[in-house]
Amino acid sequence: MHRRSVRRFAFTGAALLLLATGSRAETVRQWQFAQNGDALELALREVEVRAPAQHEVAVRVHAVSLNRRDLMMVAGNYGRGGTQPNSVPLSDGAGEIIAVGSAVTRFKLGDRVAGIFFEDWLDGAPTAASLATARGGNAGGMLSEIVVTDAEGLVSIPAHLTYEEAATLPCAGVTAWVGLFKRGGLAAGDFVLLEGTGGVSVFGLQLAAAAGAKPIITSSSDAKLARARELGAFGTVNYRSNPEWQREVRTLTGGAGVDQVLEVGGQDTLPRALEALGYGGHIAIIGGLSGFASDVPVGALMGLNATASGIYVGSRADFEALNAFLSEHKIKPIVDKVFELADAPAAFAAMDSGDFFGKVVIRL
Repeated sequence: MHRRSVRRFAFTGAALLLLATGSRAETVRQWQFAQNGDALELALREVEVRAPAQHEVAVRVHAVSLNRRDLMMVAGNYGRGGTQPNSVPLSDGAGEIIAVGSAVTRFKLGDRVAGIFFEDWLDGAPTAASLATARGGNAGGMLSEIVVTDAEGLVSIPAHLTYEEAATLPCAGVTAWVGLFKRGGLAAGDFVLLEGTGGVSVFGLQLAAAAGAKPIITSSSDAKLARARELGAFGTVNYRSNPEWQREVRTLTGGAGVDQVLEVGGQDTLPRALEALGYGGHIAIIGGLSGFASDVPVGALMGLNATASGIYVGSRADFEALNAFLSEHKIKPIVDKVFELADAPAAFAAMDSGDFFGKVVIRL
C-alpha cells in the first residue's frame, strides 16, 4: 500500500468517495488472526475498506493498546466466543473521523474518538446481546489503519490526551473506573489495594490518588514500586521479598484493612486480597493472571460484611464518566512502550513478558 493513499484518506476522505461511487477500491494495512493448522498467528494483510453506511463513520486509527485478553485470544484460549479466523485483534484504539454516514449527527469530520469496548453496550445494565459485541477477535477489532463502525460505538477523547494515551482507555481505564467508583463507591481517604503494575492497576493508582484515596500497590520490582510512589502511591509492597504481602498491606492501613481491592491476580491472589480487606470493604474481581479463581470464599465475605463484584469492563456511559474525571484532573495514562504497526508481534511479546509499567501501545 502506498502511504500517500492513507494520507489522502485521512485528510479528504477521497478514497471513501471513490468507493461510494463505485470506483476503484482502496486498501489499508490490517493485522488479522490467521489460522495456521490448529493454532492462530498474527498476519499483516492489505484489505479493502468500505464506505460507511448511513449510521456509520470511518476512523483513521492512530494508536491501539494491548490487554491480557489479547494474548489469550492469539493463544486460542479466550472463552467468550473464541476468536474468529481472519478477524482483527485488539479492543482498544483511538483515531480521527475521516468520513461520516448520511444519518450521523453524533460526530463530524476531524473529531478525535476512541472505540468503546462493547460496541452495543451504551448505558445501564448489559444484556447477553450487548456483551456479545466486545471488540477484538472479530470484525470490530482496532488493529487496522482504518475501521468503519457504528457512530454510537465511539466516544470523544479528552483534549489533553495524545492518541497513544487515549488508546489505553477502553478496557483497562474503564475497568478500573467501574471497579472503584461505580461498584465500589470510592471516597476520599479510602485505602485501595492494587495488584501489580499492569494497565488496570496503574489506572487504579492514578484514579484513586486523584480522588484523595490512599492507594497501596504491589509488585516484584522495587524500581516499579518507586515509579508508583511518584504517581501518588500511599504504600508499596514487594510481594517477591515479602511473600505474605497481605499482612504488610494490612499494617499500612493501621490494621483496619483496605476498603477497596482491584483483584486482577486470580486464584493465587484472591485469598490474600481477602485477608487484606477491611470490614464493609469491596473487592472488584477482574482478572486471572494466575488463572481464574473458580470459588469465591463466601464465608470470608460474610464475616467481613463485605461485597464482591464481577467486573467485565463497562458501558459507553461509564467510558464517558471516566473521560470527564480524567479531564477534570488532567490525568495522563502511563504509556510504557510504543511499537510501530509493522512490529505488532513484538508488542504482543512485550505484553507477554510482563516487563512493562502501565500500557503497551502500537502506533499506526
